[in-house]
Amino acid sequence: MAVRTQWTVEHLCSHQAVHDLSNRPADRRAGFARWLASRDCTDCWKEARSADTESKEEWLAAKRAEEQQAAAEWAKKFDMPPLEGPEKALDWGERSRHQLMASAHTALVIEGSWNEADWAELEEKARSITRAGWWIDQRDAEGADLLELLDAAGEDDRGTENPFR
Repeated sequence: MAVRTQWTVEHLCSHQAVHDLSNRPADRRAGFARWLASRDCTDCWKEARSADTESKEEWLAAKRAEEQQAAAEWAKKFDMPPLEGPEKALDWGERSRHQLMASAHTALVIEGSWNEADWAELEEKARSITRAGWWIDQRDAEGADLLELLDAAGEDDRGTENPFR
């Protein structure tokens, strides 16, 4: 007599479902059916995941809005020029610029040895970079590297043709 392949399982969510376990070795079907019984059925599992995804999406949208507001307030306070580029890159560029500048201030002034005059010079260089894509490209950079990155960007502007502009 062959080991059955169709198993009726009552899931943790109290729904019953028939599972085809023919793709499992015969000696592992009963154990897998017990494991399935300790889980929600497929429909309930999917519903729980989609609800969780919606809350993550809502959380991410709220976080982005909060970051965007902070970046806009910071740009206004420190007289940073508006960024240029495709519409969909502008907000991301502003957030990236704000985050990198804040990281640089922490690394160079608060934790480092820079004074406010040094920082003011770096801010002036940062104001000259208005391409949103440049700030997005630097989003993973270390704050301590910002001066070197700004200097390199300035060199591109002084004659070196940048094919990625």
